[in-house]
Amino acid sequence: MPVRFLLGDEAFPDPSRAAADGLVAVGGDLGPGRLLDAYRRGIFPWYEQGQPILWYSPDPRFVLRARDLRISRSLRRRMADRPYEVRLDTAFQGVIEACAATPRPGQDGTWITDDMVRAYTELHGLGWAHSAESWLDGRLVGGLYGVSIGGLFFGESMFAWADDASKIAFVSLVRQMQRWGIETIDCQVPTDHLARFGAGAWPRREFLRVVAELVGSPSRMGPWRLDGDIPSSLVRTEGRTS
Repeated sequence: MPVRFLLGDEAFPDPSRAAADGLVAVGGDLGPGRLLDAYRRGIFPWYEQGQPILWYSPDPRFVLRARDLRISRSLRRRMADRPYEVRLDTAFQGVIEACAATPRPGQDGTWITDDMVRAYTELHGLGWAHSAESWLDGRLVGGLYGVSIGGLFFGESMFAWADDASKIAFVSLVRQMQRWGIETIDCQVPTDHLARFGAGAWPRREFLRVVAELVGSPSRMGPWRLDGDIPSSLVRTEGRTS
């Protein structure tokens, strides 16, 4: 399928017809309406500073079902020590800015541009984008952010400035979302880190089918808060190892 250049309010093309690399369209804007429409279609923006906005729906898609979450024995021991205070939605802009500033192996710079920071911070203010945060002595030391629509959470990025800080925030968030009925987490592209948590590759057609099914259910708008018993319940009841 030829890549479409978006003009004005022009709609996205069918992502199921995109090439395997997933490039669906170029251009458009990062307004809330455009971003939410993209996620509802299984599309996300991914580009670098100086490029036009590039919209992707890769094949395969990396996805985690909350019920398949794996927590290693070492991480469960670490969580039992309660090394961090985990919060939701108390420092969204701090999380996204930290994700942008954290160096990544094999990456020169960041795809989280200044425009992306502003756009997702606006989505957060509207109740659609959320953060999970690990705090140590009053300092933000790890976390992640993403967009939640219906029964889906579309993960965007995470960072850790202390051991296991992003992992503990991620596990806590997944278990909390499971209580709320948000069972499917889009991890976008494969990483060893998320594979160890149980994420796997789905054919794009299957992912798009699930997206169409789940985005129509009621969305849990922000601000989110973590149930007080989540950390202790994770340590006590999680019996799987990796």
